[in-house]
Amino acid sequence: MSKRTLFIAGAAILTLAVILLQIPAIHQRAAWRYEVAKTYLRNILNPVGDVPTAIPNPTDVVTSTPVSITETDVPAAEDGRATTPSSTPEPLPLSAFLPSPDYEKQRPNNCGPAALAMMLRMYGWDGTQLDISEIIKPVNGDRNVNPEEMAYWVRNYAGWLRIEYRVGGDLETLKRLLAAGYPVIIEGTTSLNPEDSGWVNDDLWAAHYLLLTGYDDTTRTFTAQDPYRGPDKAVEYERLLAEWKPFNYLYMFIYLPQEEDELRGLLGSNWDPNLNRQISLAASEAAAANDPSDAFAWFNLGSNLVYFERYAEANTAYDKARELGLPQRMFRYQFGPFIANFHTQRTDDLLALTEYALQRTDMSEEAWLWHGWALYRKGEGAKAIEAWRRALSIHPGYADALYALGFVGASP
Repeated sequence: MSKRTLFIAGAAILTLAVILLQIPAIHQRAAWRYEVAKTYLRNILNPVGDVPTAIPNPTDVVTSTPVSITETDVPAAEDGRATTPSSTPEPLPLSAFLPSPDYEKQRPNNCGPAALAMMLRMYGWDGTQLDISEIIKPVNGDRNVNPEEMAYWVRNYAGWLRIEYRVGGDLETLKRLLAAGYPVIIEGTTSLNPEDSGWVNDDLWAAHYLLLTGYDDTTRTFTAQDPYRGPDKAVEYERLLAEWKPFNYLYMFIYLPQEEDELRGLLGSNWDPNLNRQISLAASEAAAANDPSDAFAWFNLGSNLVYFERYAEANTAYDKARELGLPQRMFRYQFGPFIANFHTQRTDDLLALTEYALQRTDMSEEAWLWHGWALYRKGEGAKAIEAWRRALSIHPGYADALYALGFVGASP
């Protein structure tokens, strides 16, 4: 074959590749593969080990006050309304199944918007996951969508609906919501396919949202619309509980305004966010005491303590979880340890932990945000500004990064 023919063939292939990359689905998949390859190479050149153990301050508080919540200890709800069921809950049916929505497979890193899109379709919405992700994660490489971001979208772009999320859920709560006709999104974990590995010795552990649309006590399974694996997947109760635990048993539901009183009755004391957290705090402390080798129980305890701004105690719980061992991607999705470190002046540990998180993925606006604050505390203002601008490049309009830049008088 002549050089001229080879040149023409190469130019044709390049032209075809450029044309194909203009197709959004192909472009997004190619961009995803590029990010995976870049991360893989970076971790070959600079291998990262396990989650680092803590670098505490000498003055850190290392004790935790036991928590015991009883019915008389629970304060009134914020709005003063009753939060306990007015009567004994009705017995649950052995099974309940809601009509499955039109299935939508997630785009890369998009299980949250995909699960939310399917849930919204059950309420008459006709959009897609891209309508959601272009607002709350406009950069495709952004690896995480927080529950707060999903709630923000519903409140601002589907205002005819209401959305809430709670922690400390259990099988009874999920089944009671489903039996009453409310689909539920839970945040849990999944095992990635090997081809999605990000580095050598990848544990393939990742966060994942599932939309639950039914349950069956005879088979002890939930029916899940899984944006990664497929529609109408049967998930065993025991497996769901194990995969749900690392995210503090978080569950999310949407409803019409006129349905609020029914939901108050279904959730009881868990309707009020503060009471829900107090109940979850007690449960996580009991779980850690029952099995001191359970890293996720300690992590959940730390997260519940952060909610109540008990940062020194939260550090104690988080330090124990890290000592026991956590998945490699844990700090791609959960940032309580960053917050607790910041508020207790544990700057060296905050720096080390955010560096670890960024070595696992540099497409995390939250990790860049807290890395910037660690650098700022270390007197490296220029690097802090660079980190906050990096956070903005991943999530344009990110309010916390804009605040940080404004705090030091820097422009975005």
